[in-house]
Amino acid sequence: MEKAPSPLPPSRQRMSKLTTFCGLSLLFFLFVVPPRYSDDLSLRLTWDSEPADAAATLSRCRALKAQAGPPDDFHKRSESDRFVPGTKPLLIKRAKIWTGRSNGTEVVHGDILLDKGIIKSVGHLNAAILKAYETNLVIVDAKGAWVTPGIVDIHSHLGDAPSPALDGAEDDNSPNGTIQPWLRSLDGLNTHDISYQLSITGGVTTSLILPGSGNAIGGQAFVIKLRSTDERTPTSMLLEPPYTINTSLPNPNLPPRWRHMKHACGENPGGEYKDTRMDTNWAFREAYKKASDIKEKQDEYCSLAMAGKWKGLGEYPEDIQWEALVDVVRGRVKINVHCYEAVDLDAMVRLSNEFQFPIAAFHHASEAYLVPELLNRTYGGPPAIALFATNSRYKREAYRSSEFAPRILAQNGIKVLLKSDHPISNSRYLLYEAQQAFYYGFPQNLAIASVTSNAAEVMGMGHRVGYIQEGWDADLVIWDSHPLALGATPSQVFIDGIAQLQDAYVVQKPRNYQELPKVPNFDKQAQEAVEYEGLPPIAPKKATCDTTVFTNVKSIYKPNSNTVEMQFSAATLAELGVAVAQNGTLVCSGTHTDCLSSFDYTCATFVDLEGGSIAPGLVSFGSPLGLHHIEAEDSTNDGDVFDPLLKPTPKILGGDTAIVRAADGLLFGTRDAYLAYRVGVTSGITAPTHKNFYSGLGVSFSLGAAHKLEAGAVIQEVTAVHVSVRHFSKPSVSTQIATLRRLLLGPQEGASGYWFQKVVEGEIPLVVEAHSANIITTLIILKREVEVRTRRPMKMTITGGAEAHLLARELALADVGVILNPARPFPYAWEDARILPGPPISKDSAIMKLISNGVTVGVGCEEIWSARNLPFDVAWVGVLSPKIELKD
Repeated sequence: MEKAPSPLPPSRQRMSKLTTFCGLSLLFFLFVVPPRYSDDLSLRLTWDSEPADAAATLSRCRALKAQAGPPDDFHKRSESDRFVPGTKPLLIKRAKIWTGRSNGTEVVHGDILLDKGIIKSVGHLNAAILKAYETNLVIVDAKGAWVTPGIVDIHSHLGDAPSPALDGAEDDNSPNGTIQPWLRSLDGLNTHDISYQLSITGGVTTSLILPGSGNAIGGQAFVIKLRSTDERTPTSMLLEPPYTINTSLPNPNLPPRWRHMKHACGENPGGEYKDTRMDTNWAFREAYKKASDIKEKQDEYCSLAMAGKWKGLGEYPEDIQWEALVDVVRGRVKINVHCYEAVDLDAMVRLSNEFQFPIAAFHHASEAYLVPELLNRTYGGPPAIALFATNSRYKREAYRSSEFAPRILAQNGIKVLLKSDHPISNSRYLLYEAQQAFYYGFPQNLAIASVTSNAAEVMGMGHRVGYIQEGWDADLVIWDSHPLALGATPSQVFIDGIAQLQDAYVVQKPRNYQELPKVPNFDKQAQEAVEYEGLPPIAPKKATCDTTVFTNVKSIYKPNSNTVEMQFSAATLAELGVAVAQNGTLVCSGTHTDCLSSFDYTCATFVDLEGGSIAPGLVSFGSPLGLHHIEAEDSTNDGDVFDPLLKPTPKILGGDTAIVRAADGLLFGTRDAYLAYRVGVTSGITAPTHKNFYSGLGVSFSLGAAHKLEAGAVIQEVTAVHVSVRHFSKPSVSTQIATLRRLLLGPQEGASGYWFQKVVEGEIPLVVEAHSANIITTLIILKREVEVRTRRPMKMTITGGAEAHLLARELALADVGVILNPARPFPYAWEDARILPGPPISKDSAIMKLISNGVTVGVGCEEIWSARNLPFDVAWVGVLSPKIELKD
């Protein structure tokens, strides 16, 4: 059909067509092409009405793309945000400075100038710099001592699991759900934890306070500095708190600060909520899906808002419960994951890729060294691995842990950190973790960096702590020896330029303690750890010959009565000696001439000690070594004895007068026993495992034996009667003492009566676990009461003994020995609170206070894994004891 002719003249027809074209173009512009938004445009067309808070919303939308971290000009600051007015500038002279730079390899000999809470200059300072400070400058002469950045703890519950522990003070785990990203460790941070000052005396200046691992997502973590503040609040301890801490909006002119969050996988969240690994990982995915959905809605909202399309937008989509997890998927939160085994590490790596978020660090990570390629597949790059040095095998997940993990991971390009998990491990001795890792082959630069610069970087604070560099926070430690030397102790600690130690006690050490310690070569053992997936064969090899010849011996020590005496000492390296052992007995020691000409060596094993020493084997005591394979796995253990103070003992066992022998439940061939045996802990004394008052009869056994029928496996069938008197053991302490009095002085009945009679007659000792000075005092009085009644000396030993130093003289007069356990006491509970901390807080350590008063003292082991560290513990006693002479 043809079109009808237009009624308009040609000129009007052309104008009508032009008008129609312009109108269609305008409609196309309005409805098809969205207007562009420009921050600098002061006048723009707006076709939807803007809400009153449009500027704030747009600012918030722009901030969504900002990456977390410090402002570009952070190091141009002239004063720290934590500077305390009135703090004087300070110059540390003649220091050997480990700066943390160049991957921890840079050492500078020079000075450090601190002012207004920051480091102003490092190295050789010119006169012009110092002239401005000459009237108000505090000068500290380091005299060539090592200075490092303050120790940074990447994993701590300090304040949230405070010491001494009390039922109402634990705030590190919530029982209210598997997934709780909205919780904050800050809200449970107890400022009265006595560990703050103790940890400072170990050089710790900064800690990441994590929620516990009872939840899959336990909540948000916070970085604190440990020094006390005039404000006395948790908030005043925070280092760079997130801008959202009080739900306020971030400063749009600054990049957001790093946030932190705790995740946990594997046994811990499953144990708390009876979830399987499948349950936990679905809970993770469900939570991350919700957070991702919120993120997408926010991004869509902001896309429309930035385009000026306000009509129908409504309010900005957010949920205060999930906002922290939304920030995780935006890559602005440092995620720290409690995760041990490959199965769990694998699940978390998959989760990170599914929802595209990075992981800052896996913690504990006992099998990480076996799966480095898996770690490299984590979204955003491999996480750091935060480890204990030797704390292992306490549960199944930790069974394949290796002391060689730090070096193996480092060789695979993975960043390794050492952590405390305070109070699981006392953070005062976090540097000791680095020392142990170094001993087993972790490079020296990385060992120190693992608790300073690298730890700071992983927690997102490497721009201000962890280094000694101009513009960084004035957190420093002056050490009395090389930081990797066993027993290295601060002579001064500075936090924000403020000295933390008053009248520090410093033990004078030999010159060679300023040098890097020599360590063995463990290349073969590290290789075997991977080859055997963490379980290399470690059973002692049986000698094929009865004679063993030790060559290049520097010194020989032998027991003599109640002491150990030096029998041989080489005057020079050229005069190293020889020792010969036959059938396990040392039969000759001295020069080559003395020994090598006196025996038939047709069948002999030769061992080159390379200048080492021979000493009696050490004895482990205090842990259930020999009764446990894996502490948390009942099926691998002997189990706990019945306690008649709590419920009747079965008649078939003999009723309440029954007594149990540890010898009957011995488990030979445990990994912890063999590992201890390899380092010279040749025997153990163990009491029946218990949790309350009653224990039973202890046993002495060989840690190197494969089974009980092996010759010498059981050294002494019964060593002592063991009980425990503690406030944790219910009923009351007075009831426990009354029970003990009756067992000692009342009518002797049954098996227990037989053995307590032997205690009364002085034939075997009574070993009592006690920590409180009040309880120990009562035990001393009870011992006197028994001795007055029987007119015989009674043998008593206290084990634990956190407050025993308060009664050093009384214990000596009563002839009561003490086995300190741990050897460096810590105020775990109220009854442990009055510890003697030792240098740098007190001149004497607990052990030296007891020894100097004539008390017979032993060094105990808290847990079965720590028996292998007994040589370190004994050496530490000597290093920090001014009354024990140390030679170069």
